[in-house]
Amino acid sequence: MRENQKRKWLIWPAGLMIGLLNGFFGAGGGMVGVPVLRGLGLKTKECHATCIAVIFPLAAASAFLYLQAGVFSLEDTYIYLPGGLAGAVAGGWLLPRLDSIWVRRIFGGLILFAGVRMILR
Repeated sequence: MRENQKRKWLIWPAGLMIGLLNGFFGAGGGMVGVPVLRGLGLKTKECHATCIAVIFPLAAASAFLYLQAGVFSLEDTYIYLPGGLAGAVAGGWLLPRLDSIWVRRIFGGLILFAGVRMILR
């Protein structure tokens, strides 16, 4: 079986894994999604942009289910929305302007920071 055909078989399981992680950890599915998409042959910037596009509906579905279960209320989110939206716009503007090496370094640094923080808590 050719390498391309092998990769096509991994797309559904990868999507399932990313969806499960996103539903369980919030938007943490992106931390797995980017390396998975990179392994499937996408370029660095394509991986990050594709993950954002995939995670948005996954996060919306998870948020809806959590809201229905009473885990949080919409009022809890209002204080975070302005900063989150500003960061999303800034990130969307900045990604195409950064060299791929810096995107990988920043992403790797954030993963390391998150990992160390989780270990120390």
